[in-house]
Amino acid sequence: MKKKLQDFIQSGILDRYIIDETSALENLKVEHYLDAYPEVERAYIKLQDRLEIIAKVNAKEAPKFALNNIIASADNDNRVITIDTASRKTPWFGIAASVIALLFAGTSYMMYQQNQLLHRENQVVVDEIFDLRSDMVNTNQKLEDVMLQFSKLNNPETEKYVFRGNARSKNLKAVAYINAIEKTSMIDVASLPQLNEDEFYEVFAKFEKDLVSLGIIDPSERKMQRLPYAENALGLSIKIGTNKDGAENSNTDPIAEIELKNRNN
Repeated sequence: MKKKLQDFIQSGILDRYIIDETSALENLKVEHYLDAYPEVERAYIKLQDRLEIIAKVNAKEAPKFALNNIIASADNDNRVITIDTASRKTPWFGIAASVIALLFAGTSYMMYQQNQLLHRENQVVVDEIFDLRSDMVNTNQKLEDVMLQFSKLNNPETEKYVFRGNARSKNLKAVAYINAIEKTSMIDVASLPQLNEDEFYEVFAKFEKDLVSLGIIDPSERKMQRLPYAENALGLSIKIGTNKDGAENSNTDPIAEIELKNRNN
Protein backbone atom coordinates (compact mmCIF):
# COMPACT_ATOMS: atom_id res chain seq x y z
CA MET A 1 0.00 0.00 0.00
CA LYS A 2 2.89 2.36 0.79
CA LYS A 3 4.34 1.80 -2.70
CA LYS A 4 0.94 2.50 -4.22
CA LEU A 5 0.74 5.83 -2.37
CA GLN A 6 4.30 6.76 -3.38
CA ASP A 7 3.51 5.99 -7.03
CA PHE A 8 0.40 8.15 -6.82
CA ILE A 9 2.28 11.09 -5.26
CA GLN A 10 5.14 10.85 -7.76
CA SER A 11 2.84 10.53 -10.77
CA GLY A 12 2.45 14.31 -11.00
CA ILE A 13 -1.31 14.25 -10.70
CA LEU A 14 -1.17 16.43 -7.56
CA ASP A 15 0.79 19.10 -9.42
CA ARG A 16 -1.76 19.12 -12.23
CA TYR A 17 -4.62 19.15 -9.72
CA ILE A 18 -3.24 22.28 -8.04
CA ILE A 19 -3.01 24.19 -11.34
CA ASP A 20 -6.44 22.86 -12.44
CA GLU A 21 -5.24 20.71 -15.35
CA THR A 22 -6.91 17.46 -14.27
CA SER A 23 -10.06 15.90 -15.65
CA ALA A 24 -13.26 15.41 -13.65
CA LEU A 25 -12.42 11.74 -13.13
CA GLU A 26 -8.91 12.59 -11.97
CA ASN A 27 -10.36 15.20 -9.59
CA LEU A 28 -12.51 12.55 -7.96
CA LYS A 29 -9.52 10.26 -7.63
CA VAL A 30 -7.32 12.97 -6.08
CA GLU A 31 -10.05 14.06 -3.65
CA HIS A 32 -10.58 10.46 -2.59
CA TYR A 33 -6.87 10.02 -1.87
CA LEU A 34 -6.76 13.33 0.01
CA ASP A 35 -9.64 12.26 2.26
CA ALA A 36 -8.44 8.70 2.77
CA TYR A 37 -4.66 8.99 3.16
CA PRO A 38 -2.88 11.54 5.39
CA GLU A 39 0.37 10.98 3.46
CA VAL A 40 -1.23 12.30 0.28
CA GLU A 41 -2.71 15.28 2.13
CA ARG A 42 0.70 16.20 3.56
CA ALA A 43 2.30 15.96 0.10
CA TYR A 44 -0.50 18.15 -1.31
CA ILE A 45 0.01 20.83 1.36
CA LYS A 46 3.77 20.75 0.78
CA LEU A 47 3.26 21.27 -2.98
CA GLN A 48 0.95 24.21 -2.32
CA ASP A 49 3.53 25.85 -0.05
CA ARG A 50 6.27 25.25 -2.61
CA LEU A 51 4.24 26.83 -5.44
CA GLU A 52 3.41 29.84 -3.26
CA ILE A 53 7.11 30.37 -2.52
CA ILE A 54 8.02 30.10 -6.20
CA ALA A 55 5.28 32.58 -7.13
CA LYS A 56 6.56 35.14 -4.61
CA VAL A 57 10.14 34.73 -5.78
CA ASN A 58 9.27 35.20 -9.44
CA ALA A 59 6.84 38.08 -8.87
CA LYS A 60 7.93 41.46 -10.32
CA GLU A 61 6.96 44.74 -8.72
CA ALA A 62 5.22 47.20 -11.05
CA PRO A 63 7.15 50.43 -11.83
CA LYS A 64 6.28 53.31 -9.53
CA PHE A 65 5.56 55.65 -12.46
CA ALA A 66 2.86 53.29 -13.80
CA LEU A 67 0.26 54.41 -11.26
CA ASN A 68 1.00 58.13 -11.89
CA ASN A 69 0.63 57.67 -15.65
CA ILE A 70 -2.74 55.94 -15.20
CA ILE A 71 -4.05 58.73 -12.93
CA ALA A 72 -2.86 61.47 -15.31
CA SER A 73 -4.42 59.75 -18.28
CA ALA A 74 -7.73 59.52 -16.47
CA ASP A 75 -7.69 63.23 -15.56
CA ASN A 76 -7.00 64.32 -19.16
CA ASP A 77 -9.72 62.17 -20.65
CA ASN A 78 -13.11 63.80 -20.16
CA ARG A 79 -15.04 61.31 -22.18
CA VAL A 80 -17.85 59.54 -20.45
CA ILE A 81 -17.94 55.84 -20.92
CA THR A 82 -21.48 54.59 -21.12
CA ILE A 83 -22.25 51.09 -20.06
CA ASP A 84 -25.00 49.29 -21.83
CA THR A 85 -27.26 48.14 -19.04
CA ALA A 86 -29.82 46.70 -21.38
CA SER A 87 -30.63 43.18 -20.52
CA ARG A 88 -28.75 40.75 -22.65
CA LYS A 89 -30.51 37.87 -24.25
CA THR A 90 -29.62 34.46 -23.00
CA PRO A 91 -27.26 32.83 -25.51
CA TRP A 92 -28.74 29.89 -27.41
CA PHE A 93 -26.11 27.53 -26.07
CA GLY A 94 -27.14 28.37 -22.49
CA ILE A 95 -30.73 27.43 -23.28
CA ALA A 96 -29.57 24.24 -24.96
CA ALA A 97 -27.41 23.37 -21.96
CA SER A 98 -30.39 23.88 -19.64
CA VAL A 99 -32.61 21.67 -21.79
CA ILE A 100 -29.94 18.98 -21.94
CA ALA A 101 -29.52 19.15 -18.16
CA LEU A 102 -33.28 18.72 -17.66
CA LEU A 103 -33.38 15.81 -20.10
CA PHE A 104 -30.42 14.20 -18.38
CA ALA A 105 -32.07 14.60 -14.96
CA GLY A 106 -35.33 13.08 -16.24
CA THR A 107 -33.53 10.20 -17.91
CA SER A 108 -31.49 9.54 -14.77
CA TYR A 109 -34.63 9.45 -12.64
CA MET A 110 -36.34 7.06 -15.07
CA MET A 111 -33.29 4.79 -15.09
CA TYR A 112 -33.23 4.84 -11.28
CA GLN A 113 -36.90 3.85 -11.14
CA GLN A 114 -36.31 1.06 -13.65
CA ASN A 115 -33.31 -0.20 -11.70
CA GLN A 116 -35.38 -0.26 -8.50
CA LEU A 117 -38.15 -2.17 -10.28
CA LEU A 118 -35.67 -4.66 -11.73
CA HIS A 119 -34.10 -5.10 -8.30
CA ARG A 120 -37.48 -5.91 -6.76
CA GLU A 121 -38.33 -8.29 -9.60
CA ASN A 122 -34.96 -10.02 -9.24
CA GLN A 123 -35.53 -10.42 -5.51
CA VAL A 124 -38.94 -11.99 -6.17
CA VAL A 125 -37.38 -14.39 -8.67
CA VAL A 126 -34.63 -15.31 -6.19
CA ASP A 127 -37.20 -15.95 -3.45
CA GLU A 128 -39.26 -18.12 -5.79
CA ILE A 129 -36.15 -20.09 -6.77
CA PHE A 130 -35.35 -20.74 -3.12
CA ASP A 131 -38.94 -21.80 -2.47
CA LEU A 132 -38.87 -24.14 -5.47
CA ARG A 133 -35.54 -25.54 -4.35
CA SER A 134 -36.90 -26.14 -0.86
CA ASP A 135 -40.00 -27.82 -2.30
CA MET A 136 -37.80 -30.00 -4.51
CA VAL A 137 -35.71 -31.05 -1.53
CA ASN A 138 -38.81 -31.93 0.48
CA THR A 139 -40.35 -33.76 -2.47
CA ASN A 140 -37.15 -35.70 -3.12
CA GLN A 141 -36.93 -36.63 0.56
CA LYS A 142 -40.52 -37.86 0.55
CA LEU A 143 -39.88 -39.78 -2.65
CA GLU A 144 -36.79 -41.41 -1.15
CA ASP A 145 -38.81 -42.39 1.94
CA VAL A 146 -41.53 -43.91 -0.22
CA MET A 147 -39.01 -45.80 -2.35
CA LEU A 148 -37.27 -47.07 0.78
CA GLN A 149 -40.54 -48.23 2.27
CA PHE A 150 -41.55 -49.81 -1.02
CA SER A 151 -38.27 -51.71 -1.22
CA LYS A 152 -38.66 -52.93 2.34
CA LEU A 153 -42.26 -54.02 1.80
CA ASN A 154 -41.29 -55.93 -1.32
CA ASN A 155 -38.33 -57.58 0.36
CA PRO A 156 -38.95 -61.36 0.53
CA GLU A 157 -37.63 -61.31 4.08
CA THR A 158 -40.24 -58.80 5.24
CA GLU A 159 -43.15 -60.43 7.05
CA LYS A 160 -46.60 -58.87 7.21
CA TYR A 161 -48.76 -58.96 10.39
CA VAL A 162 -52.33 -57.64 10.55
CA PHE A 163 -53.60 -56.25 13.85
CA ARG A 164 -57.10 -57.41 14.81
CA GLY A 165 -58.99 -55.04 17.06
CA ASN A 166 -61.11 -56.28 19.96
CA ALA A 167 -64.50 -55.03 21.09
CA ARG A 168 -63.02 -51.64 22.13
CA SER A 169 -61.50 -51.06 18.71
CA LYS A 170 -63.60 -52.72 16.04
CA ASN A 171 -62.54 -50.12 13.48
CA LEU A 172 -58.83 -50.58 14.09
CA LYS A 173 -56.89 -51.23 10.91
CA ALA A 174 -53.12 -51.50 11.14
CA VAL A 175 -50.42 -53.66 9.58
CA ALA A 176 -46.91 -54.32 10.89
CA TYR A 177 -43.99 -55.11 8.59
CA ILE A 178 -40.99 -56.77 10.22
CA ASN A 179 -37.73 -57.78 8.59
CA ALA A 180 -35.59 -59.97 10.85
CA ILE A 181 -32.62 -59.88 8.46
CA GLU A 182 -32.37 -56.10 8.16
CA LYS A 183 -33.78 -55.68 11.67
CA THR A 184 -36.39 -53.14 10.68
CA SER A 185 -39.93 -52.71 11.96
CA MET A 186 -42.71 -50.49 10.57
CA ILE A 187 -46.42 -50.07 11.13
CA ASP A 188 -49.00 -48.83 8.63
CA VAL A 189 -51.96 -47.19 10.35
CA ALA A 190 -55.05 -47.22 8.16
CA SER A 191 -57.70 -46.54 10.79
CA LEU A 192 -57.75 -46.07 14.56
CA PRO A 193 -60.71 -45.16 16.79
CA GLN A 194 -60.92 -41.55 17.93
CA LEU A 195 -59.40 -40.93 21.37
CA ASN A 196 -59.93 -38.33 24.05
CA GLU A 197 -57.49 -35.42 24.34
CA ASP A 198 -55.58 -37.07 27.22
CA GLU A 199 -55.28 -40.49 25.53
CA PHE A 200 -52.77 -41.91 23.07
CA TYR A 201 -51.87 -45.15 21.27
CA GLU A 202 -48.70 -46.98 22.31
CA VAL A 203 -47.09 -50.09 20.79
CA PHE A 204 -45.48 -52.75 22.99
CA ALA A 205 -43.23 -55.71 22.27
CA LYS A 206 -44.12 -58.82 24.24
CA PHE A 207 -41.36 -61.00 25.70
CA GLU A 208 -41.59 -64.04 27.96
CA LYS A 209 -41.61 -62.05 31.19
CA ASP A 210 -42.33 -58.43 30.36
CA LEU A 211 -43.52 -55.83 27.89
CA VAL A 212 -41.29 -53.19 26.31
CA SER A 213 -42.68 -49.97 24.85
CA LEU A 214 -41.76 -49.33 21.23
CA GLY A 215 -43.23 -45.82 21.23
CA ILE A 216 -46.38 -43.87 20.56
CA ILE A 217 -48.03 -43.95 17.15
CA ASP A 218 -49.84 -41.01 15.63
CA PRO A 219 -53.34 -41.93 14.37
CA SER A 220 -53.43 -38.84 12.13
CA GLU A 221 -50.38 -39.98 10.14
CA ARG A 222 -51.76 -41.94 7.20
CA LYS A 223 -48.38 -43.30 6.23
CA MET A 224 -45.80 -45.85 7.30
CA GLN A 225 -44.37 -45.17 10.74
CA ARG A 226 -41.09 -46.61 11.93
CA LEU A 227 -40.83 -48.66 15.11
CA PRO A 228 -37.74 -49.83 16.99
CA TYR A 229 -36.88 -53.41 16.10
CA ALA A 230 -37.50 -55.78 19.04
CA GLU A 231 -35.09 -58.70 18.92
CA ASN A 232 -36.67 -62.05 19.91
CA ALA A 233 -40.07 -60.50 20.67
CA LEU A 234 -42.93 -62.98 20.86
CA GLY A 235 -45.58 -60.53 19.79
CA LEU A 236 -46.73 -56.91 19.45
CA SER A 237 -49.69 -55.19 21.07
CA ILE A 238 -51.38 -51.81 20.89
CA LYS A 239 -52.65 -50.17 24.07
CA ILE A 240 -54.49 -46.98 24.88
CA GLY A 241 -52.49 -44.88 27.32
CA THR A 242 -53.57 -41.89 29.35
CA ASN A 243 -51.73 -38.73 30.28
CA LYS A 244 -53.18 -37.27 33.44
CA ASP A 245 -51.46 -34.78 35.75
CA GLY A 246 -48.32 -35.02 33.63
CA ALA A 247 -47.90 -38.78 34.21
CA GLU A 248 -48.26 -41.26 31.33
CA ASN A 249 -49.99 -44.54 32.10
CA SER A 250 -50.37 -47.46 29.70
CA ASN A 251 -51.28 -50.13 32.25
CA THR A 252 -54.42 -51.08 30.35
CA ASP A 253 -55.43 -54.17 28.41
CA PRO A 254 -54.36 -54.33 24.75
CA ILE A 255 -56.92 -53.36 22.14
CA ALA A 256 -55.10 -55.36 19.44
CA GLU A 257 -52.40 -58.02 19.45
CA ILE A 258 -50.35 -60.10 17.02
CA GLU A 259 -48.05 -63.07 17.56
CA LEU A 260 -44.72 -63.07 15.81
CA LYS A 261 -43.17 -66.05 14.16
CA ASN A 262 -40.20 -67.69 15.83
CA ARG A 263 -37.38 -66.00 13.93
CA ASN A 264 -34.69 -68.02 15.57
CA ASN A 265 -35.60 -71.05 13.45
